[in-house]
Amino acid sequence: MRLPRFRALLRPPRRLRFTRQGWIVTVGSLVLGVAAIGTGNNLLFLLLGAVLGFIALSGWMSEQTLRGLEVRRRVSGGATAGEPARIVYEVANRKRRLPSFAVEVGESELPSRGWIPALPAGKAGSARAEHTWERRGAYPLATVVLATSFPFGLFRKERDLDLPGEAVVRPRVDRRVRDPRPAGRRSLATDRALAGASGGRGDFRALRPYRPGDDPRDVHWRTTARAGEPVVREFERDRSRALWLCLELCAPEGEAAEEAVETAASLAAGAMRRGEPFGLATGDARVAPGTGAPQLDRVLEALARARFRPDAPRVSPPAPPAECVLVSSGAGGGAEWGDVYRAGEAGA
Repeated sequence: MRLPRFRALLRPPRRLRFTRQGWIVTVGSLVLGVAAIGTGNNLLFLLLGAVLGFIALSGWMSEQTLRGLEVRRRVSGGATAGEPARIVYEVANRKRRLPSFAVEVGESELPSRGWIPALPAGKAGSARAEHTWERRGAYPLATVVLATSFPFGLFRKERDLDLPGEAVVRPRVDRRVRDPRPAGRRSLATDRALAGASGGRGDFRALRPYRPGDDPRDVHWRTTARAGEPVVREFERDRSRALWLCLELCAPEGEAAEEAVETAASLAAGAMRRGEPFGLATGDARVAPGTGAPQLDRVLEALARARFRPDAPRVSPPAPPAECVLVSSGAGGGAEWGDVYRAGEAGA
């Protein structure tokens, strides 16, 4: 705990940096002051006073530009490893009279910046910045930096705002993988044949709030009218209908582990395109089976947060192993699984 506090002391919440023009004007004022004192020329004293007033006005106006600003951050929910992700900053000027000009906003940990040319008093505006994370994961975002060189470009003044958050970067889903072998899909095909047009919905289980992607026919209208928000019926789908992806996390981090994650993500994306229900199980998390783009988002977020480590708990299959697909970064798995994907062997 002491080290972050020590670093915070080394990085004060407000900073001022000289630009090239600022160095020229500052050094010129020193030379002008020496000349004025040495010669006693009143004109040089007048020029010195004008330059010093110019510098003081620049510092005051830049300080007023950054005062009274509030920031809200929105990170794109579809951030994918290796692709640009957009971060949107909503900046509100809470000052009553003074506007703010030429405001830059961005993360202290990231190089990208957004820019707002003008922000009237009492108004709000937005700035967009893009950043590319090369690897999937949950990246913490702690501090937003506001900066400006207004009005004369002599100094760059910065102000830090503590704004905790995170950017969840999902794995890629474009890895070429073969379709699961029939052994891992036997129960799925059998269940489809028996279910027929009804779809094998199973018995009614409970009521729950509506989620994007739910079938509108499942809305329970009486409960919806009482609750004031959509409520849907949830059914016990036969677990054999779902394509269960089981990711083994008990392995060291590395390229093989990332390949395993991308393989699981690509298999989930393929199941979504085919309209099949699919779920995810790891030693740390489990995503219940579902279909559609919202289900893929839930699976990809769980994969983004997956943490490989030698002491991770072994994955426990949520269905008989013969009905599940194991994705591993090493040589794990055996004949009891319906299908096995290992890093380096999952290509088409």
